Formats: sequence, structure tokens, C-alpha cells
Amino acid sequence: MRQERFGILPNGGEVEIFTLADTTGVTARIANYGGRLVSLEAPDRTGRPEEIGIGFASLAGYTEQRHYCGALVGRVANRIRNGKFKLAGGEYSLALNSGNRVHLHGGDLGFSFRLWKAGEDNGRLRLDYLSPDGEEGYPGNLAVTVWYGLRDGDLSLEYRATTDRTTIVNLTNHAFFNLNSFRRDILAQELRLTADSYLKLDPDLVPTGEVAPVSGTPLDFNAAKPIGRDIEKLANGYDFAYIFPAGTGDKWLAEVFDPDSGRVMSVATDQPCLQFYSGNFLDGSLSGGLHGAKYPRRSAFCLEAEKHPDAINHPHLPSIILNPGEVYSQTTVYRLRAR
Repeated sequence: MRQERFGILPNGGEVEIFTLADTTGVTARIANYGGRLVSLEAPDRTGRPEEIGIGFASLAGYTEQRHYCGALVGRVANRIRNGKFKLAGGEYSLALNSGNRVHLHGGDLGFSFRLWKAGEDNGRLRLDYLSPDGEEGYPGNLAVTVWYGLRDGDLSLEYRATTDRTTIVNLTNHAFFNLNSFRRDILAQELRLTADSYLKLDPDLVPTGEVAPVSGTPLDFNAAKPIGRDIEKLANGYDFAYIFPAGTGDKWLAEVFDPDSGRVMSVATDQPCLQFYSGNFLDGSLSGGLHGAKYPRRSAFCLEAEKHPDAINHPHLPSIILNPGEVYSQTTVYRLRAR
């Protein structure tokens, strides 16, 4: 593991960047500012490594622009309706940081804009953050640890969290990928996603709580198809939480193949959902991208492993409540190959 200075935050915090590399030619660079995956290089079918992740060449690309590219997201990922929830006899109000009706990705700063403590742990990068009671409106002191590992083309993220007071937790990573190294958009890349249902959304992209089957809809990727085949049948493209059948955890639940480069990304997770996002709100306005990339609309996709979004406001969905004495855990692996 190589450690280098990445920059200084406005408050004086020192940001470091850590490089992991393996024998397959995959290289990952992670900053302890937001625990962000800054760069991910993977070889194509000829063995040539290229950048496949959205990232920025300097710290300013993250501090001067508001985005979640590559970031760890919490205390609760995705959206909470009206920023409100009830828990253990109390009512909580969170920041409305997406329009005036939605709490998004943990709030104004969340975990994505915090400086994490970082260090090597048995060949993996270990990141620690203590979210104090009341931060962003959430109850309880929450101690979070995330490990990034890289071996044999498998980029793994392992999460652990504990609390001293009943709270809610739903963590993920918001990395964006394009397997053709941003030479063109993602619409020709082929996705297989073995989910049988999804959460319907309201106009604010908050789940209504209704679980609907993917069969017979443009959202069905159980048989691999190009991302762009049915995308125009949807009002805004893909930005849905896909739900896996019970008992499928830890298996390879999603796969993306780029016919041009031959790169394949497979995803395994023990979480019940993957949020598939087709980069609908990317608009080319982000500056400072690696290798001069501009990131226009649908130039990258996300596959974010998580629990059911807004579950705290829908009692029929699996719980995201964490009590003292319990341990939140998640393991997600992104496997990179070429064919």
C-alpha cells in the first residue's frame, strides 16, 4: 500500500490518498476524505489498464464541487421522505438537502464530506469515523469502520458499525463506473441483474413503499441486455432499488460487460438491494476529472449495495434499526475481469 499527500482541507485537515494494487493489473486509489474511491484502473482484453471510475485529479475536485462520486455514504444512504422518522418513542427531523422534501445520503455533510482516520490493516485500507450523537439529526454515537481490500481483481468493501443508542444505519459506496474508460456513454454496456422486484418511486425519487415485480417491465435485467435498450421507456432513466430474492446474499448478483473493451464487472453483496443508477443527472459540468474527462449524462453507472431505502418509514420493509449491543455489517465485492 502506498500513501501520499492529497491536499489540505479548508479547516486544515490533511487528506491522504492510498493506493492498492494487485497482480492482475487492477489499481485502486482511495482518499480518506469521504472514504472516496478516487481512481480504479482495470485491464481490458488486451491487458491494457485504463481508468474506469469517476474521479478527480486534485482535492479541489471534491471540496469545490458538490457530488458523491466514489464516496462512502451514511448514516443512511439514499432518500428519506421529508427528512422525518420516528424511532424508540422519539421523532427526528433531518436536513432537507435535495429539494425541500427529501433527505439525501446522510444530510448536508453526512459521511461523504468528513475526514476519516486511515491506516493499513493486514494489507487492507482501514477507515474509521465516529459520528457523534445528533450529527445531521441522527441519534446515538455511531462508530463506523470500513475496510477496502484488493486481491486477484476483487475490490472488496467491508463495513462495521456500532452505536450506544438506538439509531438507523444504511451504508453504501457511491462509486461511478464506465467500463469503456469514458470513450463513450454506458448505453451499449450489457447489464445482468438477478433481482425479481424493485421499489416504486414517487416524483421526488423516494420509494413509495410498494414492491413491484420487474418482470414485463423495462427494469427487468434478469437476462443480460444493453443498458440503453429500454432506458427511454422510463421518464428519467434508471435510479431504482432492485430487491433480490431471499437467500441469494453473497452470490454474484449483477454483472456488467462492455463489448468494446471486454471488461466485466461482477458484484456480490450480502445486502438485500442494489441501487442501479444510470447517471441521469450527470451533465458534463464537473471539472477536474481524471484524464480530462467531463462526465456528461449517462457516462457512468452506479451499483450501490444497501438496505431498502426509506425503510424506516415503511414498517413492512426490512428494518434498518441498529440497537446498542448489535453490530451493523456489510460486505460487497466488485470483481474485475476481461473476456
